[in-house]
Amino acid sequence: MQLHFKKYGETGEALIILHGFLGSLDNWHSLAIEFGKKYRVFSLDLRNHGKSPHTEFHSINLMVDDLNAFMQQQNISSAFILGHSMGAKVAMQFATKFPEKTIKLIAVDMSPRQYQRGHDNVIEVLNTLELQKIKSRKHADEIISAKIPELALRQFLLKNLVRTELGFKWKFNLLVLERDYTEIVKACVFKTQFTKPTLFIKGENSNYILADDEKIIHSHFSDVKIIPISNAGHWVHADNPREFLNAVLNFLR
Repeated sequence: MQLHFKKYGETGEALIILHGFLGSLDNWHSLAIEFGKKYRVFSLDLRNHGKSPHTEFHSINLMVDDLNAFMQQQNISSAFILGHSMGAKVAMQFATKFPEKTIKLIAVDMSPRQYQRGHDNVIEVLNTLELQKIKSRKHADEIISAKIPELALRQFLLKNLVRTELGFKWKFNLLVLERDYTEIVKACVFKTQFTKPTLFIKGENSNYILADDEKIIHSHFSDVKIIPISNAGHWVHADNPREFLNAVLNFLR
């Protein structure tokens, strides 16, 4: 597996960024530039997303193994690992499996627990798009706007729509992601407790990390801080990038 990635910065410790479900490394470009001023940043497209390979199966454990292989390929012995949502689950699982390769862990708006299915409506809407008839992203936006009224969500999704010689296609592997969705939302299973510094960041207006989740987090991560970012929902880094950037940099220092 050769994951697609972008590198920012040439000095300092390695920082690896893992995006969320239906996202890509492009979602992190602006923040990766800022992080790259102090660290060697590797922003990844996870399997079945972005420009990384489409594969037959999708799961947190498979992405953990992909990340381990990537670090070996790039001669990265250890790194700060930062993940958002699905990427946060990958980061948590990686840190507990490979603690010697994880300097510090940052999990953004995600708990290790099992989650309810939350993307079925979005996937259903995306499946109704007849890509061969789409004329532009604007055209696609007009079609899905009735069922997905949130402009920011539509813009996030439509970043994955790309034009080819044969028409438009999705950058993500929608067929496999829909089929293996239960693998993404199920609870993480850790064999050991992670004892290195860990930061959980939650959106002030998000319900992804609740009071009961904090108890679960403390049971698996012994040296952990949990902090909220003001005026932010689940896409914390997009809703309040300045406060998010400062929180991460303060922790990494």
